[in-house]
Amino acid sequence: MQPYALTVDKFLDHAAKWHGSAQVICAGRPQIRRTPYAQFRERAARLSGGLLDRGLRLGDRIGTLAWNTEDHLTLSYAAMGVGLVCHTLNPRQSVAHLAAIVNEAADRWIAVGAGLQPMLRDILALCPKVEAVLVLDDEPPGQASGQTQQCWGIKDFIERFGRPAPWGEFDEESPAGLCYTSGTVGDPRGVLYTHRSNYLHTLRALQADAVALTADDTLLIAVPLFHANGWGLPFVAPAVGARMVLPGRSVEPAHLRELIEQEGVTVAAGVPTVWLGLVDLLESQDAYLPSLRRIIVGGSHCPETLLNRIEGRLGVRVQTSWGMTELSPLGTITPRQAKAGNGPRASGRPPMGLDLKLVDADGVTLPSQRGVVGRLRVKGPSVAERYFNDASSALDSEGYLDTGDLGLIDAAGNLTIAGRVKDLIKSGGEWINPKEMEDIIGRLPAVALVAVIARADQKWGERPVLIVEPQRNQTLSEHSILDALRGKVPDWWLPEQVIFIEHMPLAATGKIDKRKLRESLAAPQ
Repeated sequence: MQPYALTVDKFLDHAAKWHGSAQVICAGRPQIRRTPYAQFRERAARLSGGLLDRGLRLGDRIGTLAWNTEDHLTLSYAAMGVGLVCHTLNPRQSVAHLAAIVNEAADRWIAVGAGLQPMLRDILALCPKVEAVLVLDDEPPGQASGQTQQCWGIKDFIERFGRPAPWGEFDEESPAGLCYTSGTVGDPRGVLYTHRSNYLHTLRALQADAVALTADDTLLIAVPLFHANGWGLPFVAPAVGARMVLPGRSVEPAHLRELIEQEGVTVAAGVPTVWLGLVDLLESQDAYLPSLRRIIVGGSHCPETLLNRIEGRLGVRVQTSWGMTELSPLGTITPRQAKAGNGPRASGRPPMGLDLKLVDADGVTLPSQRGVVGRLRVKGPSVAERYFNDASSALDSEGYLDTGDLGLIDAAGNLTIAGRVKDLIKSGGEWINPKEMEDIIGRLPAVALVAVIARADQKWGERPVLIVEPQRNQTLSEHSILDALRGKVPDWWLPEQVIFIEHMPLAATGKIDKRKLRESLAAPQ
């Protein structure tokens, strides 16, 4: 057979050659910009040549502190096409956090998006080895760089230094991207994706029972690129020639509604909080989005009430999913044609190319893999083997990665995440699973978001505290919350306190930030 390196530049090559008039649509500028794939690919290749001519070499890392814009995606393909590594940086993290991972990654250059130059200036003060800054999104350069960094605007850089450079002339095992875990349950750790792992992940996502895009689709990527390469969707769309819509910095409900209506979006992807805001807006205006057919939800657990509201208001199929940064990130997903049952929804089955197994607390594989809760481990060609800069492997003796999740697999192979191992509460020597209570309370129509955390207790060691963000214009009582739990969980699980808050703290990934809740509410009693 012919040698054919599985490198991610081939996705854009395919789109440019066979779907050249299909567009990348970016709303991050004063006016929406629509660029055909053929033109997008040409500009990215010219940027590649300029990056090489300024001294960057195979394996060098470029940090990207930016939103979902055309320039950010252009730089990503330009860098990866010639063997450079894109290290996506989350602007919602602190300066100290970002500076630490820039230094750990040894980023040589950093690209910065609209409105983020002041933040980058503070980061660079702590990162003396960064050599150059590339300013994206038509912002004038100069606000970010210090005395030691060269600085260009991307448009001027391409005009001055751009030249077409050949893509894909390196081994498929070469690194393509670097992304750090969110750190909501521990210290962030880097995951280094290879071209091969990203390529195979894309093929897995495109399976008919997974993301299943076609050239007839218009995909809205409301997932930031700094969330595991935007869930890999910027590879998936050009691989089939689907139109790709990038919202820029804003995922505000009115902005997303306008984009979906104007561009005829058929498939959209994002975390639950994004769709909560959009459904609130549409319900308040008695509005609909007729072009939209599917929404892919991931990143954190989506309450059943919200899933029902989305499908009822929009008339779409919601595909729930589960994944991790370490998985590139897709783990499981519900098929687009699957029908919702009467109970809580699972996170679907793993597409071909990923295996799951359940183990006990000692790491021993459970004799039965169906209908029991165990500690979830995963294996596949798009699963991390070790964390960035770690000397030792993260895998067990059979080559599986410990996810830190508790899982239950039903008879049909559907995975339900039953909680995080680190979230378990040990009270009086017995374990309490917060996820079970969160699922029950999350199904109440008046509940928007819910979290159960441990608070230190002198008698029992730990006791659960339940925190609720009510739906807009809804009122709840502690009595009604506890009544919803009685008879469904053991009485000794019932929370010591129910706290109502206006806004649930969210981490930079859109997940509920339990670390922050613990810091603010879990003081010893």
